[in-house]
This record gives sequence, structure tokens and C-alpha cells, in this order.
Amino acid sequence: MNSIEVIKSGIYLPNHKVKSSDLEAKLGLEKEYIYKRTGIQERYYAKEETIEELAQKSVDNLISKFDKEKKEEILKQIDLIIVATTSPSNLMPGISNEIQKKLEIKKCICLDILAGCSGYINAIDIAQLYLSTNRVNKALIIGVDKLSAYTDKKDVGTSIILSDGAGVLLLERTVKNKKYISNINAEIDENKILTCKINEKIQMNGKEIYKYAVTNTIENIKELLKKSEEKIENVKYIIPHQSNSKIMKSIDTRLKLEKEKMFTNIKYAGNTFCASIPIALNEMFEKNLLSEGDKVILLGYGGGLNTGSILLEI
Repeated sequence: MNSIEVIKSGIYLPNHKVKSSDLEAKLGLEKEYIYKRTGIQERYYAKEETIEELAQKSVDNLISKFDKEKKEEILKQIDLIIVATTSPSNLMPGISNEIQKKLEIKKCICLDILAGCSGYINAIDIAQLYLSTNRVNKALIIGVDKLSAYTDKKDVGTSIILSDGAGVLLLERTVKNKKYISNINAEIDENKILTCKINEKIQMNGKEIYKYAVTNTIENIKELLKKSEEKIENVKYIIPHQSNSKIMKSIDTRLKLEKEKMFTNIKYAGNTFCASIPIALNEMFEKNLLSEGDKVILLGYGGGLNTGSILLEI
């Protein structure tokens, strides 16, 4: 089996922290109401930094975890960079190309993908195909969004949820027999409930998104478990896109998960769209919540509408 392995993770959250108490007067909402509705107490806005800088700083954080000699060796072996985002500032060059230039990698496959909040799942799956077929050696998979640039600050539905940030994983091919199964699809009937046109703000139908998220995701995970011939009891964590605490709790309940099997960190990071899964994974690695051999399910869902899950052995 040609398997992939997570080597390191990285994260970057902007310095400007926006607490729910900061939004009380602006929106006429109490912070307790915001928390009850979303599960969020803090979110981050990048005031001066570009989305490219957010992505680069998450990569810098990852690279800083290697010593100098190892860092140089790793950089020479990276030959695939994929960036998942929903808020690019430029159509060309891509964020991945800018990262390649910053890292001074001369030959590299660079891809930016738009697949809504599920984009990071798609990015990992594309990387797995390249790695498992010996096309590349190591891959940087970045999830980054600067949603503050696309948020109507007067719109309660989005302004209390959306946040800026970036997360990254370094993946490599391994001879170890590590399980990897994916289940990714898109829905066409409901693709108008979460939209954003160029130079406009994000539009979201919260009620319809909730209905979609707590039905399609359940079906997707059940299909994933069937494909992988795995039982939910053998999965240590489900790591979902950090959309909204109510959605995640509903998924948790419907899957009848054991206590604390669903990992969430939306309380202090907000909803960062494509960055939410790698930001969560980075926290889990830093807190030593994951060990080699653990099986996790990564779950993405959102704009598109796209739904995707991956059963990944750490």
C-alpha cells in the first residue's frame, strides 16, 4: 500500500483578536447570545496582512519546528504545494506560486483550489494521489482564508462567525501501511445557500446550511466507514470543519459518538473556512492528543455545496 504520513503542522492567526464583547454594541447582541448561537467567543481579523502573508506565516511556523539542517533538507524535497481557499485576493499568480517563490523552490507543482469550506479535504486528497503514485516526494497543504475582507460587518449571520487564519500540513509518502480512504462529492440542488461573488460579500442562509450540514455529513461519514470497512469505535477523533457549535453538536448526537470524540476549537478561533481543519489538527498535535497509529476522520462541508471526509491513520 502506498500510504501518506503527516510530518509536521503549522498555524497562523492574525494579531487582531475580536471578542464577542467587542461586537455587542456594533450588532446590538449580547455576547452570551452570540456564544449560545455559534459557540464562538473570539475570532481574528487580518487588518494589514494579505492572504498570501497569512499562508506564508503558517508555513514559517511549520518550518520553525525543524532544526536548520533538517529545514534545508525538507525544503529541497517539497515538490507539491496546494492551497485551499475561498477568499483569494488575486486570480494570478496563485497563493501556492507565491509560497513557492518565498521558499525559493525551483521546481514544484502549484495548485490553488476553490471548493468552499470543504476545500482542505479536496486538497489532501489530491496530494494523496500525487504522493501515492510516486509523482512527488513531499507536499505542503495549506488552508487559508481572509474572510474579514468578504464579510458584511452589519450582517449578524456572518459577522459573528467568520474569522481569518491559516493552517498547513507537510505530507510525505511512506512505506508504512497506514490507512487512507476518502469520500468526496458535491451537491447541485442546494448550491445557492452559501455564495460569494467577486468583489461582493459572503451570503449565507444559516437555516438551510444547518439542515444540509447535519444530514449530508452523516450520510457521507457512514459511506466512508463502509468503504473503509472501519467501525466508528475504532476512530479516535472526528475533526470537522469548524462551522458552528450547534452543527457540530448535532453531527455528534446523530452519530452517537463517545464523549469528546469530536474535536472542536471554534470557541477561540472562529470559523476560518478552509483553514479550520489544519488549525484544529495543529492544536491537537501540539497538545499531544494524537499518536502514531491513531485513526481520525477529517470532515469538510460547505459552499459548493461540497461534502468530503477522509479516514486518515496518523
